[in-house]
Amino acid sequence: MIPQLVTARWRRKDGRRRRLFLPVIPIVLLLSPLLVLAAIGGIIACLIFDLPPFRTLAGVGRIFWALPGARFEIEQGRTAVFVSVR
Repeated sequence: MIPQLVTARWRRKDGRRRRLFLPVIPIVLLLSPLLVLAAIGGIIACLIFDLPPFRTLAGVGRIFWALPGARFEIEQGRTAVFVSVR
């Protein structure tokens, strides 16, 4: 299943919390011209580093496919960031 929503929460230095909801599909549609350039750059990088492009693409696809349900938490000092992919 493709991720539908990314939730990012962070705590500011003054203790207040912020939350940001990012819908994945509209962002992908808006950034699709850049995705084409990134794909071309990825293919060129695969050729430079002598990697098989189709297997590399399959690996990246597996990473994105495994993202739903992933949670990332980072704390450093008084600042904390939490990212949840649904």
